[in-house]
Parts: sequence; C-alpha cells; structure tokens
Amino acid sequence: MSIRDDSRHLYLQVIDQIKHDIEKNKYREGEKLPSEFQLSRDLGVSRATLREALRILEEDNIVIRKHGVGTYVKEKSVFASGIEQLHSVTDMIAQTGMTPGSRYLATEIIQSSSEDRVQFNDNSLSEIVEIERIRTADDTPVIYCIDHILPDSIDLENVHKNTSLLKVIEDYTGYRITYAVTKIEPVSFHEKASLLLDCQPDQSLLLLKQMHYNEKDEPVLYSKNYFRADKFSFYVIRKRI
Repeated sequence: MSIRDDSRHLYLQVIDQIKHDIEKNKYREGEKLPSEFQLSRDLGVSRATLREALRILEEDNIVIRKHGVGTYVKEKSVFASGIEQLHSVTDMIAQTGMTPGSRYLATEIIQSSSEDRVQFNDNSLSEIVEIERIRTADDTPVIYCIDHILPDSIDLENVHKNTSLLKVIEDYTGYRITYAVTKIEPVSFHEKASLLLDCQPDQSLLLLKQMHYNEKDEPVLYSKNYFRADKFSFYVIRKRI
C-alpha cells in the first residue's frame, strides 16, 4: 500500500498508517511488525523515513523496538490509576472487572532493619511483621508485594482471610488508613520479582515504595510493590494554582 496520497511529510503519513493498522487489528498488541525492509516496501517509503516514524511511535509508547530482534506493538496497560488517589490493590483490580487474589509466600515476624526504623520513625523498633505475597488478577500474577507492618497493628490470624491488608489493619486497630507517601522507581529487572511475575528478561517493572499513615498520622504499613509495567500505568492530575 502506497501512502503518497497527501502533501504531508512522509513520516507523518507512515505514523498515521501504522496507527490505523493497529486500531484495525492488522497488527495486534504484543505482535511483531514486519521487517523494516518489508514494511518500507509495503508503504512505498524509504527505510530512513520508516525509521523516523518508528522512532516517534516508540516515543509515544505505541511500539517497542528491540535491538537486533524487531519492532513490536506495545501492549496497553490493563490497570490505570491516579497516583494521587489512595486505592488498595484489591480495589484497583476489582474496578477493572477482574477478580483480585493473593498468593502468600511468607508471613513472619523478623528483626527490624535500619530502613524499618527510619520509615517508622522509631529507633527502638526491634521486630516487624513481614508479609510476602503475589497479587493476582483473574489468577494472573501482576504484583509482587513485600509489606512491613508494626506487630501491634495487625491480627496475624486474619491476614490470609482477606486480600486487602489495609482492611485487615483497619479492622484490627480501629483506625482508618488515610494517606500514603509514595516513591516510584523504574526497575529494569529484579531477580525474584521478575521470575514470580512471569516477566520476560527485557520487561520492566514499576516499584512503588509506600509508607501508609492512619488518621492519627501514625505510620503503620511500609510496602514495596513491584508492578508489571506492561499491565499498570499511573498518572498524576496537576492543577494550576
């Protein structure tokens, strides 16, 4: 198919054509595009023009180019959430119509680390409850979670009876968790999380480190959650003041 039907720059026409082909499912999510030679011949443009179009499509998160392998249609995020809103993972998954679940790997009381003492602002803290689990959506692993909780903030007997740790903590303490301070870090590969989440070696993760506070401004839960970046996207609404 030749796209030399209008007066715009050829690379813009190539971009529109590839977007159109993706929208019409000619190329599906996760599918590899034809080779540059084949695609440039089909579109009737030079490989230089095609490469410029693919570069822009990659910047727009529509395709992913893998060096020495080829170009793939990027899979759309299944879960999208405003980072300024505090939702439990359980609620986030349920809002998409999927069934949230948890696979518990370990639940134990361990010696607190220096990081724990800093995060909980307690130099005398000696023990912490560590819960390690995989969060699932329709039984598909999507998040690897490591949660640290103050021993007097949770009923360990009920931990495995509810998918939401926030609810377990709130029911036990009687105080609502009202906000969290969050730090987001990109992770190219994590030896344990990537394996547990069935990631390919080149798939990235999003690490959310969150300290949760209750309505008394007391720190009660410190979480390290590794999200599959191909399944989750987070956004922030910024207002002009």
